[in-house]
Amino acid sequence: MKKLIFPIIILLVLPLLFESTPTEILKLKIFDAFIKTPEASGNFVILNITEEDVEREGGYPLPRQRLAEIQLDIIGKGALGVGWVISFPQPDRMGGDESFARSLGYAPSVIAMFEDGKGVYPQSPGTVVLGNDIGGIVSTGVKENLNILSDNTLQGLAIAPTDIDQLVRRIPLLVRTPNNEWIPSFGTQVYKSLLNVKTYIIKTNDNGIEEISIQGIPPVKTDSLGRKWISWVDTPQTDLQEMNVNGKFVFIGVTANGVMPQIATPVGLLEPHKIQTALAESILIENSPYIPDWALAVEILILVITVALTWLCVNIFGITRGIVFTSLLFFSTIFFGHYLIQRGLLIDVSWTLISQFITASIGFYLRFREQYKLRQQIKKQFEHYLDPRQVKKLQDNPESLVLGGERRYCTFLFTDVRGFTAMSEKLEPEEVTKIMNKALTIQADAVKKYGGMVDKYIGDAMMAIFNAPIDLINHESVAVLCANEIQENIKKANLGVEIGIGVNTGYAVVGNMGSETRFDYTAIGDAVNLAARLESSTKEVGKDIIIGYNTIKTENFSSEIILEKLKNICVKGKKEPIQIYTIN
Repeated sequence: MKKLIFPIIILLVLPLLFESTPTEILKLKIFDAFIKTPEASGNFVILNITEEDVEREGGYPLPRQRLAEIQLDIIGKGALGVGWVISFPQPDRMGGDESFARSLGYAPSVIAMFEDGKGVYPQSPGTVVLGNDIGGIVSTGVKENLNILSDNTLQGLAIAPTDIDQLVRRIPLLVRTPNNEWIPSFGTQVYKSLLNVKTYIIKTNDNGIEEISIQGIPPVKTDSLGRKWISWVDTPQTDLQEMNVNGKFVFIGVTANGVMPQIATPVGLLEPHKIQTALAESILIENSPYIPDWALAVEILILVITVALTWLCVNIFGITRGIVFTSLLFFSTIFFGHYLIQRGLLIDVSWTLISQFITASIGFYLRFREQYKLRQQIKKQFEHYLDPRQVKKLQDNPESLVLGGERRYCTFLFTDVRGFTAMSEKLEPEEVTKIMNKALTIQADAVKKYGGMVDKYIGDAMMAIFNAPIDLINHESVAVLCANEIQENIKKANLGVEIGIGVNTGYAVVGNMGSETRFDYTAIGDAVNLAARLESSTKEVGKDIIIGYNTIKTENFSSEIILEKLKNICVKGKKEPIQIYTIN
């Protein structure tokens, strides 16, 4: 599993380096959900020319003389300025252009231009570029307003380019012409008119535009194309009847059916004047959202770290705790992404979250498959040698049976059928097999009854372990009781065989021994060898059961078991005589 982590990280990073439509759309949707919606600045108001207004005035377009009256009325009610998000390319059929032009000059005013793709561009002096003259969105040409109107006021391009999902989220503050001149957007011109400034300053870096400065307000951070991310502020609205405009700059547009196109945004369909108002509001917002130049590097770093941590959680903590920790990591990533976006840093964590989910799913699948195979192996290995309840405990805790072992204090029991060779010579193989199977079954049943584990059969011999793999209280005593019951049951069965038993207690390495593809659960150590030597000595000593001193010396050994101390014996591999006992 560990070998897969780096290939997984590489595969998950690639979509960030090569943006695809699905990942880009997902990123934009995440931004839509997380961007904080601030309160209105209080500097602007939207004035809608409604369906009722159009009907009252006798149709659309309204006469320019009437527009002049509206302009003067707005100024008379204390407005700071007026922005007409309406274009005026044709003369007024009723000859009101001069009156309207004069009214525009009584207060800071801006009229809109719209793109028409015909390659016509107005003269827009007053832009200074600091740095390399790069970046910006190139305009396809604009529909110019009447000279009599444009000479008396400022013009701004009411542009609203869409993102890959056809929603408007960011608007350029200035756009470039093919001749490398700059046309300000409508929202930008609003500030130029209000603040009475002459020049925009564009600051660039190696990636493109970095920020745009208008004297009188803080520099506005943009993306490399000079686009400002829009915060969809709920700006107050009014109409020609109410005209609540005192102390505010007024954005005027038409909401009457079929006059102005509605444009799709994350907050629904909006008319152009409402979108330009949102741009003007967004320029003033502190910590206004933008995508920094280093966003991609941070996104990759977050992805690599969280994916690696997810993989570690899966491998270190197992399935249950791994799910808990990966879930905490998942929600922490969401919180972190939300925290950054709320503070204006548009760092995308959407693909990171997907990557975490993919990584966790792969990891948990591999872990589950590994544990399932191990559980099946445990069942196959132990179901014949342990009580089913003990097998279930091992299956629930397979980590205890990984390749290798642990040092445990156990009691070991060895048995051997005496005279097996002589019996094999006298009886048919089928009879010998039947007798041996019966004898071994009696022994295995007794071991299971007392909570031990049949480790292996070695021809006519058996090895059993007490206190492994399942913890067993008083394993010294139960091993001795088990040995005694084996002898009694063998005699009752009248099989015509005798059994020698050796019991010893001590430390040994217990666990799965072998290769990674083939291994057995067993015990290795001096205590195991001594138990086997004690069994081999039963015939010589003349006792059916021999118990080593290490088994009976502990405080846990039952005082109800009556023992007989035997003469010390010497066994192979030991320099000193061994103190032994048997059951009386």
